[in-house]
Amino acid sequence: MEPSSIEDAVALLRIGNVVAFPTETVYGLGAIAYNERAVARIFEIKDRPRFDPLIVHTENAQLAFDLCERTPPMATRLANAFWPGPLTLVLPKHSSIPDIVTAGLPSVAVRVPAHPIAQRLLAAIAAPLAAPSANRFGRISPTSAAHVRNDLGTDVPLVLDGGSCTLGIESTILSLFDERPRLLRYGSISLEDIRAVIGEVDLSVNAFARPESPGQMPSHYAPITRLEPLRDHLRPGDSERVGLLAIGPTSATGYSAIEVLSPTNDLKEAACNLFAALRRLDERKLDRIVCEFAPPHGLGNAINDRLWRGCQR
Repeated sequence: MEPSSIEDAVALLRIGNVVAFPTETVYGLGAIAYNERAVARIFEIKDRPRFDPLIVHTENAQLAFDLCERTPPMATRLANAFWPGPLTLVLPKHSSIPDIVTAGLPSVAVRVPAHPIAQRLLAAIAAPLAAPSANRFGRISPTSAAHVRNDLGTDVPLVLDGGSCTLGIESTILSLFDERPRLLRYGSISLEDIRAVIGEVDLSVNAFARPESPGQMPSHYAPITRLEPLRDHLRPGDSERVGLLAIGPTSATGYSAIEVLSPTNDLKEAACNLFAALRRLDERKLDRIVCEFAPPHGLGNAINDRLWRGCQR
């Protein structure tokens, strides 16, 4: 990527436009968080409901905590352990953060991404960027610049191309707004790893009428083609064109297309390949897609969360 790309992105952001940029998880659609009109453009492009809050990205932990009214010691411990990286913390927000960013909630979601292009962009703009995933709302998250262009087209004036995302699953979201930490979204950092740093964590990852963070809508991460759990009675009929999304190696037959997320049953590899594989199956114009689920531990929880939400229509 040429240095001028960062310069062009900064110029667009400073005049109130949006740009797409890579993180280690998925590509984000960013605007300066203090610019309410620019943030409104994110919601417009994505067709995202205004009650769904955004994550604010900063270059380092100190800048992230400057956006918060208070920072408990637990937040510092988590930042030291996982930032830069795929952890989002929900904390009491500072009054400088516009309500459109937080959907009117008294909390703000903050993260320090590790991707070098995201870091260079944040350093150059010297401002926090509000950025959800760079795709139409509720659809499959983008893990390459091509995915962003296919989804959003000319609505986004610039896409910083950082290649394929190395993790492929969104950040883990943890709320520290209340006294006890609560997991709001499974993600690229496992619950087990978080517990190793701060101890017990409450689970609040079910759907809410009013989301406390991104990724809590009952239907999300969904292909256009109907997605269903793999069950014996859902196996392909003679006249059906069905795709199979398999976690690991499979001997299944009768499917029009099969995507294997990890030939070695490696959950990290499976998570990295999940959204790209779903997109390839969706492009086949199948009658439906059936999916296996991962073992319910580590990154398997994040994979399963995306698949269950993708199955809800």
